[in-house]
Amino acid sequence: MVDNRYGRTRRYATRALTALAAGIAGGSLVVACTAETVTHAAPTDDAPRPTIILEHGAFADGSSRNDVIEKLSKDRYPVVAAANPLRGPVNDAATLRGLISHINGPVILVGHSYGGSVISAAAAGNEKVKALVYVAAFLPAPGETALELTNKFPGTTLPGTLNPVPFTAVDGSSGTDLYIQQDKFRAQFAADVPEDRAALMAFTQRPIAQAALEEKATAAGWSEKPSWDIVTTKDLNIPVEAQRFMADRAHAHVTEVEASHSVAVSHPDVVVDVIEQAAAAKY
Repeated sequence: MVDNRYGRTRRYATRALTALAAGIAGGSLVVACTAETVTHAAPTDDAPRPTIILEHGAFADGSSRNDVIEKLSKDRYPVVAAANPLRGPVNDAATLRGLISHINGPVILVGHSYGGSVISAAAAGNEKVKALVYVAAFLPAPGETALELTNKFPGTTLPGTLNPVPFTAVDGSSGTDLYIQQDKFRAQFAADVPEDRAALMAFTQRPIAQAALEEKATAAGWSEKPSWDIVTTKDLNIPVEAQRFMADRAHAHVTEVEASHSVAVSHPDVVVDVIEQAAAAKY
């Protein structure tokens, strides 16, 4: 089940919406639909198309967006699946800004999970970024960490599934990379994904530096850019109440999906629809 909440601020409520509004409360419009009924707002032939940059999060890589990429490409959007270093928001946002600078025209940034912290930092003060799309993601305010936001509300079971692996970098510095134990990956990260595909995801997962989850955000792109947010109500990584808290604070256009943390794999149509809403909006 998908629950779309468009325009949480009252300026979006009109008489026309009110007439439809058995489900409107406090100026919000709630539209329920199933994943099968989602339609995409594909651009017209003469409309400029922003480039969609997909930023993956921890325990994933660009291949986890394959179905989303295929659907966006069919709708004639240029797409880049960025490689997230997963070292920390400051470092990773600098890498993403470098990629943005080499793309002609406007871009829409899409961040999953920890990737939300990265797009928030990369978008701040960047005129090429027209909108942000958060997918089961972090929307930190300056001074907040991903770990702090995860623990703000109960519900995560991630700590008990992690496999910490110490590393030493070439400069002599040391740290810890975090993986999800392969035999616990599907239940924790992708419970609504077919077993064989979840197994491949577990085998190919990218680790995140523990320090990245403890690094404080320095900027919040969502405070200056229009934002869309997909909230996953069956998420065991980022509790749903934490996701709702961040989305409300950002005044994001919210779509709630009964899905695991891997919503882009289990519900790619929903993710594509929200991305195309952001791409089609007037700025």
